Amino acid sequence: MERHRIRPRPDWQRTVEEQGLIYPLTRYPDDSLRPYWDESAYYSFTLPEVEALEETVGELHGMCMAAAAHIVEKGRFADLGIMDGRLADLVAESWRRRAELPSLYGRFDLRYDGSGPAKMLEYNADTPTSLVEAASAQWFWMEERFPGADQWNSLHERLVEAWKRQAPLLPPGPVHFAHSDTDELGEDLMTVAYLRETAEQAGLDTEALSVESIGWDRMTGRFVDDGLRFIRACFKLYPWEWLASDEFGPQVLDTLDNGGGTGTTCWIEPAWKMLLSNKALLAVVWELYPGHPNLLPAYLDGPRDLASGRGYVAKPLLGREGAGVTLHPPGTAPARPEEPCCYQELAPLPEFSGNRVVLGAWVVEDEPAGLGIRESEGLVTDGYARFVPHVIR
Repeated sequence: MERHRIRPRPDWQRTVEEQGLIYPLTRYPDDSLRPYWDESAYYSFTLPEVEALEETVGELHGMCMAAAAHIVEKGRFADLGIMDGRLADLVAESWRRRAELPSLYGRFDLRYDGSGPAKMLEYNADTPTSLVEAASAQWFWMEERFPGADQWNSLHERLVEAWKRQAPLLPPGPVHFAHSDTDELGEDLMTVAYLRETAEQAGLDTEALSVESIGWDRMTGRFVDDGLRFIRACFKLYPWEWLASDEFGPQVLDTLDNGGGTGTTCWIEPAWKMLLSNKALLAVVWELYPGHPNLLPAYLDGPRDLASGRGYVAKPLLGREGAGVTLHPPGTAPARPEEPCCYQELAPLPEFSGNRVVLGAWVVEDEPAGLGIRESEGLVTDGYARFVPHVIR
């Protein structure tokens, strides 16, 4: 694994915007605009490195699925902050009927420096983003800058095939693809638009709408789109913890198509993905596989010996893009967070030319499918991180 400097392509911003990456710049607190898509550098990997990472991701996914099964079997929903018994029952039913429910993709965040085993930092299998840049923009960049090279990236083909395989699980009618109007950057919009494109290439009928324009028809007791058509299947980049607790959360649960011919709206991702997008998963996986070389010690009841060892990171169970994450080096007094957290051993992100690097490894259905890389200036990968492409040399 190496980082290389390279001159950006002329007119690179227009190029990636035409490829669907309409948010190539990030506005910083000083009101300056700096590249989010950063092609002034790239990373290279050897084929054995990529093959080892692919094997690791497959194993991690299997362990996370085993942890989800354990949570359901032991009824450990309170550890995930799921205190509503009805919601817990629906998540459990969704898990047991998962073979009947469409489910697409997820993204592991990994610590990896090329010299040791990759370490799992977290798993977002409900609403992962950075998909457009990983699946599309960096592939076209490689074809232009390094024709004939390769990349760990079969995302597009696997997503199209996933829709084809899962089409029989979908109810009749179009699949609605919902983004949020509150997304000022356009990342949610373009991620949803890209996934809609993969569904259309698989032969599915689709419709686009915003989450805010979804209506509730009291007469029929069903969700409808802005044309008053029933929403029978809907892909959403809207976290389940929000969907279940919003104003119309009770109606979501009342009408949930959870397999078995019940309910009127099938949501994608399904409710069981709540088990994989909660930081409590990290502690459960460590509990089931203690000492595994691709895991970091993690606990729910406090940092335990991590505070006196290598230090720890306190992660809110439902935090996103680094929000609420606090770092506690060795010897610092244990923190008292305001919300439930998972306490994971501190493993500082590796540094390449002054940049802190995290690997985003994608899973489509149950198979490893590709890689995206983000760089940040600090130890927490937040909303100011940059996306950097890669090649296999």
